[in-house]
Amino acid sequence: MRTASSKLEWSEEDVSTNGVHRRNFVVRRDSRTIPGILWTPAGAKGPRPLVLICHGAGNTKRDAYVVSLARRLVRQHSFAAAAIDGPVHGDRRPDGGKDSARMFLEFTQLWATDPNMIDEMVTDWRTTLDALETVDEIGGGPVGWWGLSMGTILGVPVVAAEERIEVAVLGLMGTEGPSAQFGERIVTDARRIGCPVLFLLQWDDELVRREDALGLFGEIGAADKRLHAHPGGHAEVPPEGFHTSAQFLADHLAR
Repeated sequence: MRTASSKLEWSEEDVSTNGVHRRNFVVRRDSRTIPGILWTPAGAKGPRPLVLICHGAGNTKRDAYVVSLARRLVRQHSFAAAAIDGPVHGDRRPDGGKDSARMFLEFTQLWATDPNMIDEMVTDWRTTLDALETVDEIGGGPVGWWGLSMGTILGVPVVAAEERIEVAVLGLMGTEGPSAQFGERIVTDARRIGCPVLFLLQWDDELVRREDALGLFGEIGAADKRLHAHPGGHAEVPPEGFHTSAQFLADHLAR
């Protein structure tokens, strides 16, 4: 299901390195400007799978792990990948998102006070997907989602709402803790998810209690859902986690 009409605009920055073509874009939705990056194989023609990547709180679409995952999907699987900045993050800010601590603080404040934040971001992502599907290198191919922490706070509602998403990687979030403000909403949306899901959990997570993360995994409605747990704290997802999640997406999106 498509959202209201949107306008996709490319920036002047257009770079190809080691077989990966990167383009910055903005999507206009009513009074909102949605800043993003699209990665595609250099010289690619015709439709291909697209993975939507949502960064965590205090990060941006340009963070190293987002870029690394996007480039892995492009180079190893010939997919397209796209990321947009979250609320009060990155290029939605006058400083472009240089102060990670301030972004994290302002996001938690917004999370606690704005009941419309989730629905606005769900519409931002769906509008971005509408716009990107008009790009020749994507052209309506299958779609996947990757988002941990804030990428799951926002990702669970996006995946639940968007029937074009065929597979998702979620994790580092639970039914309580950082998601408690909208805990009932997260649980309700998790139950609506029917596509295959890989859920990543950090066993020693200092922000999300293990039992709360396991609780959210249990609420996901998909018949095909997998749980991978790794040692370490919230921000210590090992390279294995990124490799496994990229392969999980590829196994379900490759035709």
